[in-house]
Amino acid sequence: MNLQQLRYLVAIVEHGLNVSDAAQALFTSQPGISKQVRQLEDELGLAIFVRQGKRLTALTPAGEVVIATARRALRELRNMKRVADEFRAEDSGTLSIATTHTQARYVLPKVLRAFATRYPKVRVELHQGNPMQVAERTARGEVDLGIATEALADFPELVALPCYDWNRVVIAPKRHPLRTMQPLTLEALAKFPIVTYDFSFTGRTAINAAFAARGLEPNVILTALDSDVIKTYVELGMGIGIIATMAYDPERDAQFDAFDASHLFAPSTTRLGLRRGVFQRGFVYAFIALFAPRYDRAAIDAALAERARP
Repeated sequence: MNLQQLRYLVAIVEHGLNVSDAAQALFTSQPGISKQVRQLEDELGLAIFVRQGKRLTALTPAGEVVIATARRALRELRNMKRVADEFRAEDSGTLSIATTHTQARYVLPKVLRAFATRYPKVRVELHQGNPMQVAERTARGEVDLGIATEALADFPELVALPCYDWNRVVIAPKRHPLRTMQPLTLEALAKFPIVTYDFSFTGRTAINAAFAARGLEPNVILTALDSDVIKTYVELGMGIGIIATMAYDPERDAQFDAFDASHLFAPSTTRLGLRRGVFQRGFVYAFIALFAPRYDRAAIDAALAERARP
């Protein structure tokens, strides 16, 4: 048994039991992976996968346990490397963050500028995606941490730290009829075409729930993955926009009329996700303290020590 075999096992599972995809991801050959898996099964004296011909179709009950053990072993190996990096060069390395466009564009710049001042030797990698992609990448250990409003709290292998609450603002072209419909109501919004976030993004569920509770059907004519795209189409006159409050800047967005909508929608919470059982570098703690000052090292460690829910 060797670590390479464990990596092959985990890669096969993470690629939906497709050995070809796993081989491609690991830059090796399919026959090579298949051979190593067979050798490991022979050594253990049990079948890890259920097979139909040459195709893998499922994990055996024993295979489920083997995969869980392999994942723990690989995680601990990565922890050893992190420990070595921390004590060898505690002020250098790479901080990898998965997050959404709204966070990357409107929230993180000030935080990362302060972080870069404190840790000039740490390289920061931002990986943008929708909340589910952010959560999945964080859960797989592909990044150090994830930041999003949705999905992170749904993964038991993650600790999802609530960081801040936010709400929404409605934007419209100048001199839009909404100016005469104050105070703003959902009934008024429902009269106009709406441009807002994709269903997987940035608190969209709170928008849907608010309209549904009033028996209203919003006329959503276009959805987008980020706030800047929404602004573009609102500026073209395609509809009014519903965006996160932090995505609106009165100076940069002077071409719009803006209307506070916090009384119409339930607030949403942005969370920061960390994978359980992972040794965290010192600069990861420092970044979290800058992003969410309520969390010092002791608070983060206490959250990581809590057992995952069943």
